[in-house]
Amino acid sequence: MMKLEGIAVFVAISEAGSISEAARRLRQPKSVVSERLAELERTLGAKLVHRTTRRLTLTEDGSAFLDRARRIINDVESAAADMAERRGAMVGPLRISAPVTFGRMHLGPALYPFLASYPQIELTLDLDDRRVDASSGGFDAVIRHGPILDSRLMTWKLAPSRRVLCASPAYIAGHGAPRSIEELAGHKGIFYTNRGVADWRFPRGVAGGTKGDAFVVHGRLGLGLNNGDMIRDAAIAGLGIALLPMFIAGPAMKAGDLLPIDIGMHPEDEFIYMAHPEGRNPSAKLRAMADHLSATFGSPPYWDNSAI
Repeated sequence: MMKLEGIAVFVAISEAGSISEAARRLRQPKSVVSERLAELERTLGAKLVHRTTRRLTLTEDGSAFLDRARRIINDVESAAADMAERRGAMVGPLRISAPVTFGRMHLGPALYPFLASYPQIELTLDLDDRRVDASSGGFDAVIRHGPILDSRLMTWKLAPSRRVLCASPAYIAGHGAPRSIEELAGHKGIFYTNRGVADWRFPRGVAGGTKGDAFVVHGRLGLGLNNGDMIRDAAIAGLGIALLPMFIAGPAMKAGDLLPIDIGMHPEDEFIYMAHPEGRNPSAKLRAMADHLSATFGSPPYWDNSAI
């Protein structure tokens, strides 16, 4: 008879890309995970994964079985969650992905009292600045900053995110502060590379403009980084102009380490949002977490006021 533990192990391995990582996520010994996979393969009479010393890939049978295996696990987890919710309980695992800087500065402090109120929630929080795939990564939801681009995700806006152009007093003293789009293009920029392009975007805000229509400014690349903390620190060091969300720049602006730059235009609107895979019914504990975070951050969020 096919065992649920073996199916869960197979799904975890396919999402993690290795038996070792699946064992870490499941908090089980690697030997147990390997044996449960082998038992499932014996039960099905089919090889599900190719194992080599360097990588693990799904076989044709494994790829065919994966979608059904995911549905089985999701259905069982949903059924268990439904029963818990009927009893008014907030229990069980949640796996969330979030950006490193926002997670460290704001998400963690907001989550700790929530978890203290619901001690039976088993939260795993993965901090990663890459835009992970919520579905294939095995996450219940992702928390992200920026535009919402993936149509396969259902989103809840947790807070608006105001962004500012800023630079250090030393950079402005040495290079001047741009006062227009045209002047901005001549300055060195510190760009966030995870978005794939080294530019700044500003909505046109004129009659006849189309959705997505924007002024795009390609500044001179001073430094490309994939982490918000380091972008802030590089701007403080005087290496160029940065476009930073207030949740990162606020304390440095309040301290006078960064100064705002006014070019007469505001950057495109962005948000802090929680997204979960389409077609997957979000649990009560996930909805409760989203409501708690939204209330904690506020609108406008508290980090906007902290820079005043």
